[in-house]
Amino acid sequence: MTIPMPLLVLWDIDHTLIDCGTVAHQAYATAFRKATGRPLERPWRFDGRTELAAATEALRAHGLDPGGGLLDAFTELIVAETRDRGADLAAGGQVLPGAAEALAAVGAVPGVRQSVLTGNLYDLALWKLTVFGLDGHVDLRLGAFGGDAFERTDLPAHAFDRTERHLGRRYGGADTVIVGDTPRDVATARAVGARAVAVATGADSAAALEAAGADVVLPDLADTAAVLRAVTG
Repeated sequence: MTIPMPLLVLWDIDHTLIDCGTVAHQAYATAFRKATGRPLERPWRFDGRTELAAATEALRAHGLDPGGGLLDAFTELIVAETRDRGADLAAGGQVLPGAAEALAAVGAVPGVRQSVLTGNLYDLALWKLTVFGLDGHVDLRLGAFGGDAFERTDLPAHAFDRTERHLGRRYGGADTVIVGDTPRDVATARAVGARAVAVATGADSAAALEAAGADVVLPDLADTAAVLRAVTG
């Protein structure tokens, strides 16, 4: 399979490639308690926000000011608590059906470069992908992460900057595909004119992802040929 131009494929991680089970929520709650001295009491949903946005809003929802170093302390503890649960993550989480095969197949297409566009901080992204053996499929030098920007729609610019720095070629929306499971992933692709491939493996239905404007909606990544067609157009 060949494509008419170099292509940058940016994958979301949580609920697109992997499912962390309850580990992320446990780590988040423990990090919150250690950072603030208070329990995490407000209901919390991980729905595609960057870690900067999610952590800031968690603190504010509890009447806490994220300034004065509290936000930094909280996010550092999130990373530490997640890493401390590596065995639990491996036992209670999973690579979603077809994800490894999809990464391998897309990465084998001539002209494709793969990385991630994720709400996870860099250290969390690397840790999760390593635990599940997916890190070898993506070039994390080129990715965009939850510590790069508050709004997810601002992340692609960071990925494009990194392609220019590390590859000597600046990619843009016209030669980028973003794959994810939430309307925020779709909105991020739309914001830069990238192709949006959505998978209904998270909390949002296929209908909601289609309504958000995805170019293609897949039920999951299990059909590798369908993933290839969706990504390469």
